Amino acid sequence: MSDRETMTAAYITRPGPADEIRIGRFPVPESGPPAVLVKVRALAVNHVDTFVRSGAYRTRLPYPFVIGRDLVGAVVTAAPGFAPGDTVWCDSLGYDGRQGSFSEYAAVPADRLYPLPGGVDPENAVASLHTAATAHIGLFREAGLRIGETVVVTGAGGGVGTATVQLAVAAGARVVAATRPDDFDWCRRCGADEVVDHHDPDVYAEIAELAPGGVDVFWDNTGRHHLERTVPLLARGGRMIIMAGLGAAPVLPVGQLYTRDASLRGFVISNATVDELAAAATAINHLLARGALVSRIGTRLPLTEAARSHRLQEGAEPHRPRGRVVVLP
Repeated sequence: MSDRETMTAAYITRPGPADEIRIGRFPVPESGPPAVLVKVRALAVNHVDTFVRSGAYRTRLPYPFVIGRDLVGAVVTAAPGFAPGDTVWCDSLGYDGRQGSFSEYAAVPADRLYPLPGGVDPENAVASLHTAATAHIGLFREAGLRIGETVVVTGAGGGVGTATVQLAVAAGARVVAATRPDDFDWCRRCGADEVVDHHDPDVYAEIAELAPGGVDVFWDNTGRHHLERTVPLLARGGRMIIMAGLGAAPVLPVGQLYTRDASLRGFVISNATVDELAAAATAINHLLARGALVSRIGTRLPLTEAARSHRLQEGAEPHRPRGRVVVLP
């Protein structure tokens, strides 16, 4: 490509609300080590995208800053390990000084770029990447999930919840999905052994009946963290995953925690190392190739509606469809 060629991108010039997102023309990034030039085919919106854009997550941002973390696309120019036309993906742009993915072309560090298995739908893939990598890090790096353990996933019908259910099932765990009733069938399709209504006042008693030996891994995607009621559900050595609820300040029943040899594990995927992301990518590609990792796509938008995609992700527009927001350049 010549240096004169340009592309459309969605960007911000300062942190703020979704209306700060602009659409403009930028030079196509230069290719060459250590970056691989990728023609973007599909994008997805994640909660972390909105946190970075708003300034809730503090990180180094070069302005004008192209938003976005995830992409699926095609390699443009040859690079070690990649040939032109290869379908590839990335889930860690747009953070710590890296420009984001919401553009027609992206320069992706080679150590953050992975091949997409043949025959995998790019839109389903891009809708699954960030949530599945989050689930992998939480279940295996943080919780050390083992075959046969009992996992409870609350908010199981959402993006991360869906991925957590599927990865836990694939790892041989028994999964109890707590979600809203209209997501019961979806969670069963994802492999959950039991489903319960997370709005039911008696939901914790129901979980206790379903897991009489205690819960080995409790993953709360709701961000409410009713620790006074959930920590007593943990088995000896149980692990609770904390990765939602920026403003939450729950009461912690310390005695119930330490008498169970239990632990609370907090993490964000943005802190994951390149090696940890690569390990997650290997698992994700394995499941994608088997058709064992699927996402619901709630809506598809053009790149020019990037601001609306963020408003939908934040629940700032009425009648948000259930499922992931996918953006197509």
